[in-house]
Amino acid sequence: MAVVRPTPADPTPGAVAGSDTGDQRAMPPELGPNSIAVLSGPTFMYSDPAGDVPPGSIGGLVHLDTRLLSGWVLSVNGSRFLVLRSETIDHYSAQFLLTNPELPDLPPDTLGARRLRYVGEGFHERIELLSYRTEPVRVELRLAVAVDFADLFEVKSGVRDRSAEIVRRPGEGGTVLCFDYERDGFAARTGLRSSVPPDRVEGDELVWDVELQPRQEWQVDLEVPLPPGLGVVEPVRGDIADVLHGRADDPLRRWVETRAVLHSDNPALERTARRSRYDLAALRLDLEVKGQRIMLPGAGLPWFLTVFGRDTLITAYQTLGAGPALAQGALLALARLQGTRCDDFTDEEPGRILHEVRSGELTRTGAKPYTPYYGTADATQLWLILLSEYWRWTGDDELVRQLHEPALAAMHWIDNYGDRDGDGYVEYATRSPEGLGNQCWRDSPDGVCFSDGRIPVLPIATSEIQGYTYDAKLRLAELADGPLSDPLLARRLRDDAARLYARFNQDFWLDERGGFYAVGLDGDKTPIDSKTSNMGHLLWSGIVPPERADAVVRQLMHEDMFSGWGIRTLSREDRSFNSLGYHLGTVWPHDNSIAVLGLVRYGYRAEANRISLALLDAAEQFGYRLPEALSGYVRDRTMFAVPYPTACSPQAWAAGAPLALVRAVLGLNPVGGRLEVDPDVPPELGRIMIERIRAFGHCWDVEAVGRTGHVRLAPG
Repeated sequence: MAVVRPTPADPTPGAVAGSDTGDQRAMPPELGPNSIAVLSGPTFMYSDPAGDVPPGSIGGLVHLDTRLLSGWVLSVNGSRFLVLRSETIDHYSAQFLLTNPELPDLPPDTLGARRLRYVGEGFHERIELLSYRTEPVRVELRLAVAVDFADLFEVKSGVRDRSAEIVRRPGEGGTVLCFDYERDGFAARTGLRSSVPPDRVEGDELVWDVELQPRQEWQVDLEVPLPPGLGVVEPVRGDIADVLHGRADDPLRRWVETRAVLHSDNPALERTARRSRYDLAALRLDLEVKGQRIMLPGAGLPWFLTVFGRDTLITAYQTLGAGPALAQGALLALARLQGTRCDDFTDEEPGRILHEVRSGELTRTGAKPYTPYYGTADATQLWLILLSEYWRWTGDDELVRQLHEPALAAMHWIDNYGDRDGDGYVEYATRSPEGLGNQCWRDSPDGVCFSDGRIPVLPIATSEIQGYTYDAKLRLAELADGPLSDPLLARRLRDDAARLYARFNQDFWLDERGGFYAVGLDGDKTPIDSKTSNMGHLLWSGIVPPERADAVVRQLMHEDMFSGWGIRTLSREDRSFNSLGYHLGTVWPHDNSIAVLGLVRYGYRAEANRISLALLDAAEQFGYRLPEALSGYVRDRTMFAVPYPTACSPQAWAAGAPLALVRAVLGLNPVGGRLEVDPDVPPELGRIMIERIRAFGHCWDVEAVGRTGHVRLAPG
């Protein structure tokens, strides 16, 4: 058997080709701890707290994976403004309050400046100046613009110099600067319009000579139109003042107002749930996929505002209690993009659910395989799991029947392409020179390793993928007995699941170190003996025998794995452990939410509540928003939670985690056409009330305190 090691195909340090996870610290300079992002669908503007994007940083205006602005720096009399305060207003808008430093002929703090910004049908910014001088003042206001048309993958690693191929020309019809780029059939354009023509244009800098009387105000509106293409169907619309004061036509606000609403005696829980609702709405992609309008969650800011497999599916699962729309969109979109052929460059195979879709230059010209890229070994199972869970919450027989063929194709991939050697396990090994080495959720180059730090040889069968496969087979069997009306398929799938259950518990269980499940089997079928949080996923899938559940829970909650903020991705016992290692000791909220659901499934409510309360405490420290990952430092030692250095925020499955935790606390499940609760609400949370939970075509209200709960149809 030919075996290889799962090293990254892209030799760039700190980056994995196409990874939605790989360690991102080997990147251009960050924008500081208080950087500001405004986003709308697949478009975002990422700047420092002054609203500036210094050239050479990771900031800029990005649309459909192409950076349209790489520099955007405002200065007065040759010096940058000082920041008084800056904040996002909504996900698509922000405000920056600034003042001047001490300058020749301009005392400090005598010039007030405000920048108002939003992303909608284009990028819009209003700059306002107000003089507090007691005599007239003349200042030079300068906006330095830079455009590099970098592919988003390059922003993380190193940008190719395109300056010789970028054509700069004077604008027309109110456009003061225009940049065009074309290469190998890929074209991009950035145009800048100004409501007040600049007094001069020096290179790529707009200059206004502004004369202000005492208390006089001056303003200019700037706009960068966005090129057409796959994107948001309904962006926010309106004048910038309307947008910033909540008077604009805002599809997000309309969408949020129809979602479930949580109230609690615990303010942190209530605020965290509210933040999750808005972040999930902000990350929502409202797209046209092969002629059909579909809404689904993008993965996260700043790197992953696009369609994913694993991230999108898990987020949709976490959020089903808030409404089925995201789950339905994820199922339809991913089915429409399901693999149909074998393609080594993209790792596509018939029936396989994709990993990631991109539309930047590197993808469009064939240098990267994201058209889509299919290198994930778990998204296909997760698609089947979500199809089942969606049906359990909605009773939507029609959609299940509509997706009958994609479901059969997905199971065919699991059995024939996923199981590469016929041993009953789903393994992964990329065939693409640009593919991912690790194709599980731990997809950084060292995310799967032995306890002594060795990197295993490919192909690898990780434990949680086998758990997902087991669950997917049982769930598809349930659908085959129900809306699909195929009892022979149901019987075969249950037999397959029973054989997988027995063999998995023989091959993956290790008796040493207190007994635990190996993270995987390597290409030689050797157990990869590191202790990982993947064991929580096994509880969620139900593949753990009841008699082993105690041992698994003890491992997860032991101080070597539980940091006080959550379960670490890797035990401190293992040689590769690092509190700042991406999959080697950090705490991931989505990973923990899956473990919490698994703990509840096996009846370990106290342990589930302990994790849930820890994550809520962490959320409170980050403005009630859980980041992608937390560092694995011991809580009692550091006293406060520490984020992973380059964590995405907001990130979809981190935003979905609090909703999954609430479901676990309430013991909320759809059963036979109605909702049921089996609560175990810890005293710290007091009473929990949720209004407008959507299930089975109705809205339901849920109320619980302690171990008492009630469900009723919502009025109206």
